[in-house]
Amino acid sequence: MFALVIAGALQAQVENPGTAAKNGATDHANNDINNSINNGLNKTEGAIKGLFKKKKKEAAPTHPAASAPPPAPTQPAPAPAQNSTTPPADGAQPGQGLAVYKNYDFVPGDKIIFQSALADESVGEIPSQLSLNKGQMDIQQEDGENVIHVPTGPGANFSPRMKKMQYMPDQFTIEFDVKNERFGLNHFDIYFGDYRHDDGSIPVLEIENASIRWSNGEVPDPSGLDLTKPKTWHHIAIAVNKNVGKVYVDQFRFVSVNNLEGKANQVTFDVNGYENSFIRNVRIAAGGIDIYKEVTTDNKIVTHGILFDVDKATIKPESMGTINSIYKLLVATPSLKFEIDGHTDNTGNAPHNLTLSQQRADAVRFQLITMGIDASRLTTKGFGDTRPISPNDTPENKANNRRVEFVKI
Repeated sequence: MFALVIAGALQAQVENPGTAAKNGATDHANNDINNSINNGLNKTEGAIKGLFKKKKKEAAPTHPAASAPPPAPTQPAPAPAQNSTTPPADGAQPGQGLAVYKNYDFVPGDKIIFQSALADESVGEIPSQLSLNKGQMDIQQEDGENVIHVPTGPGANFSPRMKKMQYMPDQFTIEFDVKNERFGLNHFDIYFGDYRHDDGSIPVLEIENASIRWSNGEVPDPSGLDLTKPKTWHHIAIAVNKNVGKVYVDQFRFVSVNNLEGKANQVTFDVNGYENSFIRNVRIAAGGIDIYKEVTTDNKIVTHGILFDVDKATIKPESMGTINSIYKLLVATPSLKFEIDGHTDNTGNAPHNLTLSQQRADAVRFQLITMGIDASRLTTKGFGDTRPISPNDTPENKANNRRVEFVKI
């Protein structure tokens, strides 16, 4: 199985990747519990898959996501003027995957405490940001980018390399993408404590044979979601607030529970080695956004949930949870107007970042307009990397600096 384990205090910091790389050989050679820490197969494959299938319990009902506005169409290329309703230009076509996320209501936490960053890591090596507790894993190129790879064999148990063993708050979110070579979404677990699960942490979340087992028994995949197709990326999103937990797979809210017991302490992935498995874009964030409170007390909403393709203004589909929440606020408050501000980290040169941040702000504005918001209520401005809210010294701080703000005007 593939498992993710989670542990406790918000003040924890991620270990510097350079230091982690230097200590990696020793740590990985001594893998033990101390390293566990802080979204149509052929008949032969079908027969093999059956070997791993667990006995199903009575399925709990699937909870649909909250209703939201209609999706945006594909965006063409012309560049907009400041108050234009013409879609922004970046050479891409944002919006192609947004339609199926029209009811998505997952919003990530507002403080990023772990963000995977594999672009500069060496293929074939163990990721320096992660502690390998047991098994085998490395970095491989998949679909044009570096990703975490768990090969066929013993599987792997791994967790973010943090400075403290307990770094998880009561309210948090976890996101990542996962793809399996043969059996679709299958055979991995997420732990919220060490991998022995003897530290009083909340129950293990098990994903097996396109179903999820948590504190409410086993829940089958929602109608309309095909999780059996191999070599397909799926976005997993998990939100926990004390005893309440939600799990999203792609555009669907898959599981909702309100009977979680224990305390999340750290996050650990456990992947069974039945096949080659791939994981990317791991993000852990603390807290959650109360947009109504932010707009009334701070006169702006700072969001980290609106994500874009690398170096483009193409909105990722999982951004729709945050965009839908902004849309609902604007509908509920007809007098409200926003300046949409785009911010980047300091990767790349300053002029490019300034242009990119403007294009991204324009893309968000265009999406809200296509959902029905009057164009006169929205303006945009790109700031590039000129207004960081954290030092650009770690993957987490850079992720916190990459943001979209909605400033009340």
